Amino acid sequence: MSSSTVAVRRRSESWSSRCADYIQLSKPRIAFLVVVVVATAALIARWGQPDGWQVLHAVFGTLLVAASASALNQWCEWRRDAMMPRTSNRPIPAGRLSLPEVAAFAAVCAVVGLGYLGLAVNWTAAAWGLASWFMYAWIYTPLKPLTAANTIVGAVAGALPVFIGWSAVGGTWNVFADPRGLALFLILFLWQFPHFMAIAWMYRHQYARAGLQMLTVVDPSGRQAALQAVTTCLALLPVSLLTALLTAGRGHGWYLGLTLLLGLAQLACAVLFLRQRSEQNARRLLRATLLYLPALLLCLIAAAVS
Repeated sequence: MSSSTVAVRRRSESWSSRCADYIQLSKPRIAFLVVVVVATAALIARWGQPDGWQVLHAVFGTLLVAASASALNQWCEWRRDAMMPRTSNRPIPAGRLSLPEVAAFAAVCAVVGLGYLGLAVNWTAAAWGLASWFMYAWIYTPLKPLTAANTIVGAVAGALPVFIGWSAVGGTWNVFADPRGLALFLILFLWQFPHFMAIAWMYRHQYARAGLQMLTVVDPSGRQAALQAVTTCLALLPVSLLTALLTAGRGHGWYLGLTLLLGLAQLACAVLFLRQRSEQNARRLLRATLLYLPALLLCLIAAAVS
């Protein structure tokens, strides 16, 4: 093999590795969840018949905004990320991307993403995108080493993409005007508490080492975190059932039953975690939340189009 061929291969591998680092910087799992929420909100807002191009434009713009917020989160927290095994291999603490590179990536994604939402969708959707981006990157992230209340702020930021999708297809900017949009926002807001309380318990020692004030660090017994998981799972039951009653279509009966079953299963896992705060029960609750949300969103979409 010639030296030129080896050089080309190395450059190709280096480029692929760099692209992979930027993808990791964007937190693709979170970004995927955000765009699913945007698309689901758009489908429900237009009773299952939205403008497909508008939804695609909203998804693309939101994807860039979410990537920017995640990059800024890691830019701010790189020192703490370096202290935790679960995050020490991220691009900044591992030394694969520099702080100026990450800042530039975040800035470009934010400007392009918000501008795209405004020009290709509408400025109401862009405003909701800006609100979510600002709350996640500049309020939630700085609060993490200061107070356990950071989870509440993060949950609001995580639920705001509902209104991006809602306004993208002509939904009103007034979040109280259509109870379906508000109910969907509450579902996303409440769901994040059992999900993150499970994670906070599993990685409590790492969070404590990094100085992050998660509820499981403030209360090492985990009782407050478990109680919060149980109460929000309980609150999800009426909110999700109310969403079924507000959704058009003939599928209310099966949706109500399936929603109730999903909610009770998630609640049972939260109660088990409250009774015994163990790694196994926390992981069981985490898996339950990961099953609950996509299943619930699929039911919502099916009920809306039926």
